[in-house]
Amino acid sequence: MHEIVLEMTNIKKNFSGVHALSGIDFSVRKGEVHALLGENGAGKSTLIKILGGIYHPDEGEIRIRGEKVTVDKVTKAQHLGIGIIHQEIVLVPHLSVAKNIYLGREPKTRFGTVDYQKMVFESQKMVKKLGLQIDVNNPVAELTIAQQQMVEIVKAISFNTEILVMDEPTSSLSDEEVDKLFETIETLKSHGVSIIYISHRMEELFRISDRITVIRDGLYVGTRDTNGTNAKELVAMMVGRTLESFYTRNYNDLTEAPIVLDVKQLTSKGVFEDVSFTVRKGEVLGFAGLVGAGRSELMMSIFGCEPHRTGGTVLLNGKDVHFSNSLEAIDNGIGFVPEDRKRQGLVLGNTVGYNITLASLRFIMNGIAVSKKKRQSTIDTYIHDLKIKTASPEAEVLSLSGGNQQKVVLAKWLATKPDLLILDEPTRGVDVGAKFEIYTIINRLAAEGIAIVFISSELPEIINMCDSVCVMRGGRLVAQIERDKLTQEHIMHFAAGGEEAYE
Repeated sequence: MHEIVLEMTNIKKNFSGVHALSGIDFSVRKGEVHALLGENGAGKSTLIKILGGIYHPDEGEIRIRGEKVTVDKVTKAQHLGIGIIHQEIVLVPHLSVAKNIYLGREPKTRFGTVDYQKMVFESQKMVKKLGLQIDVNNPVAELTIAQQQMVEIVKAISFNTEILVMDEPTSSLSDEEVDKLFETIETLKSHGVSIIYISHRMEELFRISDRITVIRDGLYVGTRDTNGTNAKELVAMMVGRTLESFYTRNYNDLTEAPIVLDVKQLTSKGVFEDVSFTVRKGEVLGFAGLVGAGRSELMMSIFGCEPHRTGGTVLLNGKDVHFSNSLEAIDNGIGFVPEDRKRQGLVLGNTVGYNITLASLRFIMNGIAVSKKKRQSTIDTYIHDLKIKTASPEAEVLSLSGGNQQKVVLAKWLATKPDLLILDEPTRGVDVGAKFEIYTIINRLAAEGIAIVFISSELPEIINMCDSVCVMRGGRLVAQIERDKLTQEHIMHFAAGGEEAYE
């Protein structure tokens, strides 16, 4: 596994005078998984787009199997055996799997018509080669997200791909689906395919990769054999400093703290049932569970969104509330950072300042008009306090890194001055440095007395950031575990269907 199939040497790229890449060196061996690690904005995407023929480097060279090449367009990259699977799935939903695999390059009969029989045969052969159980005649829309991800892989290797790039391939997958993806990766490795794997999830990198290259601020930092490094070293390489206490949390005695949210036997028929819990001022209450456990739906219902409740009561600061929409919840002091920031949390085509003030207009009004002074003060305050990296408050939020987009969502809700803040997967898709900053913000908010509900699928952050954790399974709250008993095994025991007692 020491044959070098790809070498990128001294790759440089500027955009309007800004250095995106300042001399990156990167190589991939045949049949290895080589992870590319770095904070959002470090230059990973730029490097991959150069490899894929979307961008052209200002300096540097690319060698494929020792031969210097110019990758000046996407089709040239495909011809050279380079395939890229982007984070967002780009299949045509109403077309069959086979038609998606051969879209734009359909095999023809001798009469010049599409040879659908050959297309199906070749597609099924590739699917079978990877050990997948997918009917290539079915429309893509009928497949799960994980199966669609597998179709993207089949489509990529149908070009006789020898170098396959996977960009955050597990971001929308369950643990079981991740296991299947990793089995597929092992199969690809056994066939000699080299994989460049981009992910923020450290546990994945240690599980699947052979080597890890770290880049920071467009600069090459170093490459490590995976079995010869650890998370602490990689974090230090990524952020340029050692994060001595990655999870920042100061705990206080909350036994006498006022109850902010008191949920009693809350039910939404067919979604969740008979859920009861309380959150005190300054408390961070975690919610854990497997995909489909009902955590997000429960919080959406409390926030006044669908699914609406069919039974139970919600007391907010001792007042019985039943919100019919999210505006009522906001007016009563609840903020909600949703799971999908791009679809639910931000107006991507608008500015940073617009997004920050979107939910808090009532605080910046002078009569019927927006006060420019109050608006600007609010924007400046949260950009400074949350360390949002942006060229300007007038920059499109779409131009920001994932971590900074998430901080804009946080800023939007903090500007509403909430008593209760619901955080649904607040660190999903953000890099290690941004996670550390978000944990620091959460700790500060709790110290200021804001009650926080923290939903996460990442058990280490649930364990290290929460005062106690509620575990949901099948729409029911099956256990609440206190901080001194929090372990991954304890949480998974209940999440996966264990008995009420845990030893």
